[in-house]
Amino acid sequence: MTAIDLDAMNRTPPLINALPGEPAPYYLASGEGQRYEVDGQLWTVIARPADTGGLFDAAFILGPRGAGAPFHSLAELQRTYHVFEGSAQFWLPGRSRVLAQGDSIHVPPGVPVAYRILGHGSRILFFSAPGGALDVLLDDDALAQARVEAHMYTAGGDAASEQLLLPRGARRHTGESFTPATDDWDDTLPDGIEPYFLRAMTGERLDWPDTIQAFNARGRNTGGRYFSVLSAAAPQPYFIRHFHQHHTENFFCMSGRIWVYVNGEEVLLTPGDFVHAPAGTIHTFAIERHGTRLLGMLTSDIFEPFFEVTGDPTDEHIYTRGLITPEVFQQRLIANAADLDLVVVGPPPTRTRALDL
Repeated sequence: MTAIDLDAMNRTPPLINALPGEPAPYYLASGEGQRYEVDGQLWTVIARPADTGGLFDAAFILGPRGAGAPFHSLAELQRTYHVFEGSAQFWLPGRSRVLAQGDSIHVPPGVPVAYRILGHGSRILFFSAPGGALDVLLDDDALAQARVEAHMYTAGGDAASEQLLLPRGARRHTGESFTPATDDWDDTLPDGIEPYFLRAMTGERLDWPDTIQAFNARGRNTGGRYFSVLSAAAPQPYFIRHFHQHHTENFFCMSGRIWVYVNGEEVLLTPGDFVHAPAGTIHTFAIERHGTRLLGMLTSDIFEPFFEVTGDPTDEHIYTRGLITPEVFQQRLIANAADLDLVVVGPPPTRTRALDL
């Protein structure tokens, strides 16, 4: 992991629509990043080890119906796939599910996984920790030639080309069978490191003001490398400006509109957009549209207690006007700030753009 100068990071403006090549805050609009067309799919790399201090790498996979990957495993990496648009079928040994928007699958080290895209133009987020799985795109001479400027895969392209893309260090598994999909889902998170499927807005859920937080993965599921939270929220203003000393936050807009304040600048996230905020980045966010879904991927798992001390467990799957008001949320946050990886630097920012709430 690369050491970060927190003071310098406090002052670093976000890079827009480019990968920095070093740990720094940056924003990528949907479709931006380094793009490669392989196996009839467009892989858009949005985070590399150089950009994240080795913490993780990530890419969006965009493809036509029928494209996919055979059974393969990785010996040392934790992986999570989220469907952002369309649908895809995933396989684990002896199990299969069809995933739609917001659904996810977690794949621990050594566990074989395969997938097939079911709807034309479907988009899947690939997230792997630590970084290195996607270095095959950056270093392999044959695959490097697959880099493209286009933002869409080729119409009528070959979804089963000889240029097979598997992450670096992947082992192919030829003895696994492609079992039919069933509808008996894992609606709770396991107690340890094991593979599982999860429907959107299930898992362990917490009530926030006009928001529900659903854990997709916790540190106990990823060996402490990361955890993820899918938030569904109503419009709400910025909260306090803050930064973290020991963990990195990544914001993905799955639906709706989200303003993110990053070291004095504001960026608007719409579906598919992404903001990377390393430790030391002064940030906060505001929700602009009803029904917004925000996916947070946080490395490592050190910040999990923040959600538990500020929220209340709930059995609901949608946000409601519950007992936690914004005032109660702020009181809990202030009371527990000393025990969290959170440094408050000031009140909510003054908006430079209109936000009707």
